[in-house]
Amino acid sequence: MPVNADGLPETAVPAPPPGLVTVGRYDEGPGYAVNRPQGADSWLFTWTTGGHGLLTQGAAGVRAGAGDLVVLGPGVRHRYQVRPGAPHWRFWWAHCQARPSWTAWLSPYAVGDGMYVVAPVPDALHDRMATAFARMLSDARWPGSDTRPPNSPPDSAASSPPESPIAVAHGTAARELALCSLEEIVLLASASARPLPQRPGIDARVSRAEALIAADPAAPHTVRSLAEGVALSPSRFAHLFTEQLGRSPMRALREARLSHAARLLEATDLPVERVAVASGFASPFHFNRVFRERHGTPPGAYRTLCRRVPAVTGTAIGSVVAPGPQGEGTGQLP
Repeated sequence: MPVNADGLPETAVPAPPPGLVTVGRYDEGPGYAVNRPQGADSWLFTWTTGGHGLLTQGAAGVRAGAGDLVVLGPGVRHRYQVRPGAPHWRFWWAHCQARPSWTAWLSPYAVGDGMYVVAPVPDALHDRMATAFARMLSDARWPGSDTRPPNSPPDSAASSPPESPIAVAHGTAARELALCSLEEIVLLASASARPLPQRPGIDARVSRAEALIAADPAAPHTVRSLAEGVALSPSRFAHLFTEQLGRSPMRALREARLSHAARLLEATDLPVERVAVASGFASPFHFNRVFRERHGTPPGAYRTLCRRVPAVTGTAIGSVVAPGPQGEGTGQLP
């Protein structure tokens, strides 16, 4: 298994021949890396189940976490590794030629240079995705006889993967069955994940950062963590984000948290203090102040008005005051 030793020149790792269907499951520690300066003749599909990986293809890059399907198209230099600082990266992978229909399913998730980031896939589908990969691994070994494919996983889970972590589908039946499982994986992921916004002139990495914020605005995002998520340095990320969107990452995060809080006030009876915490604000006092600046009314009054006039929500309530400079910089919002 190719491992990049610290301090030694990195060598290129050949990809499987394009006509083969190859599938495997790895759990690698720090130092694992695969480098292909010429890319591969086949497509590479990776599904992360634990830890973090860092994948780059051409100028595109992404940090992959649990539940992320990252696809690398053929013919472009790529590299993937355990993300620096992560204890490990556990992932399924498959090399093959993609079926023609898959390109249309993946296209909304294109981030450039033949890379597709299908994320976040809902947690409810993770077991089914893992089961499909385990079935793909099992079917790739099937010789086409009247026997059951070896180590067939149960229909409900993939908790007991086969002993060998790699399989190559040699026969026609094994190859087609394996591709059917991979097709299920691509369809499940692409139909359930949220595509990145497609806007002219907006860098795909900026859109990816916006998606990370929107997926969980209450998370302890920082400029550094968001930059790592899109494989940029913090300074380059902050500059690119601000230049293209006209506001800093921390300002965008605060706006996302305020919008999330407004939805909770409209739809739930949670106390204002709990709404603040659930939206990422550590201080209820700070939350009250910035919410009033944004919506022109305190959180409690906003909820009362929403209940009295259900059709009036969001920025239509009160006058909108431009947010102040609180929360700027590279640190985490209070």
